[in-house]
Amino acid sequence: MREADVAEAAVRTFGHYYDQLVAGETGMLPDAELEPVRDLPTFAALDDGGDDDALDRAVVVKLNGGLGTSMGMTRAKSLIEARDGLSFLDVVARQTLALRRRHGVRLPLVLMHSFHTQADSLAALERYPDLPADVPLDFVQNQEPKLLADDLQPVSWPQQPALEWCPPGHGDLYTALLTSGMLEALRDRGYEYAFVSNVDNLGAVLEPRILRWFATEQIPFLMEVVVGTESERKGGHLARRRADGQLVLRESAQVPDADEDSFRDFRRWRSYNTNNLWVNLHALAGVLEGNDGVIELPLIVNRKTVDPGDASTPAVVQLETAMGAAVGTFAGAQAIEVPRARFAPVKTTNDLLVLRSDAYGLSDEARVGLTSGREGPPYVDLDPDHFKLLRDFDARFPAGPPSLAAAERLVVRGDVTFGRDVVVEGAAEVEAADGARTVDDGARLGG
Repeated sequence: MREADVAEAAVRTFGHYYDQLVAGETGMLPDAELEPVRDLPTFAALDDGGDDDALDRAVVVKLNGGLGTSMGMTRAKSLIEARDGLSFLDVVARQTLALRRRHGVRLPLVLMHSFHTQADSLAALERYPDLPADVPLDFVQNQEPKLLADDLQPVSWPQQPALEWCPPGHGDLYTALLTSGMLEALRDRGYEYAFVSNVDNLGAVLEPRILRWFATEQIPFLMEVVVGTESERKGGHLARRRADGQLVLRESAQVPDADEDSFRDFRRWRSYNTNNLWVNLHALAGVLEGNDGVIELPLIVNRKTVDPGDASTPAVVQLETAMGAAVGTFAGAQAIEVPRARFAPVKTTNDLLVLRSDAYGLSDEARVGLTSGREGPPYVDLDPDHFKLLRDFDARFPAGPPSLAAAERLVVRGDVTFGRDVVVEGAAEVEAADGARTVDDGARLGG
């Protein structure tokens, strides 16, 4: 890592987790150690009004490191068309500029890239000349070596050396803020509060009511959660540690096999992480300075192959952390239950279909919201053999998505192509039993 000029704090952080791995730490969080979280503060109960002075000391940080490889992409996922001809980055930039105009504040937008997403993303943002603020627009997350699963030594892969390295998970946010100099730059210019979210969640817009409460109550770290639905069966949920009552985040990779069924019980665990996080930058600096630049988050051991697209290549271990897991690191950390409209992530083409559909709308200030009367998005499950990759997905919706404004559930099995002006109402299942099937223009499905 030093030979590759990785920052010293990132080297120490990797060493911290490597020592845990060698000592046999698995990062597992079994049910027996946890209990569900109940009676959280809610967004609906916050005061609507008051002093917005904290807005001029706030910054928006978006995680922009994904390549969309699960959808067959090889460039920044944030450059996919989200809706109405706009990419995710377009919408985020317009949301930020609209907030600045409305409130008359500085409000920088800062992107955390991976090495693979920086150039394309910055080029795309050149169409917004007013976007840069008084701090740099971006910084790059750190990298660490993949480890051979059999002896935990760094892998050597001369035919494609870039595959020897991996990102440390989005928990690297805190280390990268430090090592890039961004944390110092923000604090030097008077910024105190960071609203952090994933770039693919267009529902995650800085909300002054939450910021006002966060600042007034002097909360060091705040996680936004939503009430779980069927779509969260594999999502990370909030829980409380029985031993000391501390809030913790449990991800799917931290669940023992014996607890898999329980983990998928979204009614039991109820509170699901949106990755919309609020961080007091002075509190973060204090945590880092007090531990030699290392923030101690639960270890996630991610097992893959050197080439993720080739199962015949050697098995490797990647040491990762989740940024939301900092809820268990900051003394006094809290969580707040927010409306489903603040959580519209796009991890698969299922999510993309819903976002592009009329189940959501896009306002003049680029806010993405659920159609009037909807409490949550419809459940969509498209056949992975025919819709998983973006090129196949787009080919099967040549005239755009069907209407989902009145839909509850859409399940598609087989090779199905949708015509123009198709409407889904209630629950519908579409199947191509033999070969391919085309849904006619103007068809009405479900009911």
